[in-house]
Amino acid sequence: MAIGVLALLGFQLVDSAFIARLGTSQLAAQSFTFPLSFLIIGVQVGMGIAIAALISRSLGAGEAARARRLGSLVLLLGAVVIGLLSLALWALQAPIFASLGADASALELIRGYWAPQLLAAWLGAALYFGYSLFRAHGNTRLPGTMMVVTSLVNLVLDPLLIFGVGSWEGLGLPGAAWATVIAFGVGLAVLGWRIGETDWLAREGLLEELRTSARPFAGIAGPAMVSQLMPPLAAMLAIAVVASLGEAQVAAWGLASRLETLSLMVVLAMTMSLPPWLGRCYGAGDWAQIHRLMRLALRVIVAWQLLLGLVMAAAAPWMALALSGNPEVRDDLALLIRFLLPSYAALGVCMIVVSAGNALGWPLRAMLMSGARLFIFYLPCLALGAWLGGLLGLAVGAAIGNLMAGLAAWGVLRRILASPRRRPLEEVA
Repeated sequence: MAIGVLALLGFQLVDSAFIARLGTSQLAAQSFTFPLSFLIIGVQVGMGIAIAALISRSLGAGEAARARRLGSLVLLLGAVVIGLLSLALWALQAPIFASLGADASALELIRGYWAPQLLAAWLGAALYFGYSLFRAHGNTRLPGTMMVVTSLVNLVLDPLLIFGVGSWEGLGLPGAAWATVIAFGVGLAVLGWRIGETDWLAREGLLEELRTSARPFAGIAGPAMVSQLMPPLAAMLAIAVVASLGEAQVAAWGLASRLETLSLMVVLAMTMSLPPWLGRCYGAGDWAQIHRLMRLALRVIVAWQLLLGLVMAAAAPWMALALSGNPEVRDDLALLIRFLLPSYAALGVCMIVVSAGNALGWPLRAMLMSGARLFIFYLPCLALGAWLGGLLGLAVGAAIGNLMAGLAAWGVLRRILASPRRRPLEEVA
């Protein structure tokens, strides 16, 4: 699964690297779309968390028929919800991007890119719901494999559609989005074929199941979706702060955002693969196994992210050189890498705790932790740093905010798992 996430996030970073070769204006225009792309991802991840939790709990309790009905519901309703959201974001693109600080030239570039990008987002959401179904049934191999396949297809098509071939000059910025549309379309076709070979879906009893499961689904999906929507909102506020510093800084921030998701590949893989196992243990009342899983996950995350962050910080000048040809963007990107990447060890702790909360019956606490990370620690530190010291202050402030959030999440997790009914049986005895 980690390899699949690495491939998926890697092609997104390469997308931005190709676009950076078009020019700073094109890269800045793409960077303005990141918060809204994260908004769509937030909705789909919130729904996916809820349905994976309910399906895994049903399987853990031996309710296979209900798990099949839930699988059908998520595929149908998820496609409708993301489709409606994409249409709304397309209709409101001009006022939204203008409020984020995009000028007239950036809006013109965004206009040709946004429609195919929204189509790619909808196809990607459909893929994600299919992946959630496989993960809930304990199959993480196929989702990981398909992430690699779609990434390879995208990587092959990217330079062809962006820069053209032969006498054809290519599509420029929109070419990156169309490459993703084709890659996700191929992945969706393969995934649909594989789902058709299983007995994980049902055609009957869906309306009755919808009425029965609406309340527990909303109880998990609501807080989970709010938790997932907070990062896009924070990203919108952050890009507005960065936009006040200049176009080159927006471009550097966009590349740093892609590096963030790539460097968090192991964390993201765990947030997708760990909840179904925790959900099964929760359904079976096996809190001893939950303790073991959480201890192992947190140790791996802290060790891996800290090592990776320090290595990437040391290699910041060379990484920035590989990703951008503009000297100003390159210098700003190297600065962001040095301060932000090591702080992701603490950010990873917070992400794992939030993800586990949705599977272990405390989604409201998970939502509050996510909100505190962004709006009590991260954004205030980032904005204060930018006000005091420009881009350098912004980078230092963001790193401090991540560290504070990780420590707070660790403290909350310890208190929750210390509850007598949530301790391993041997400790309670």
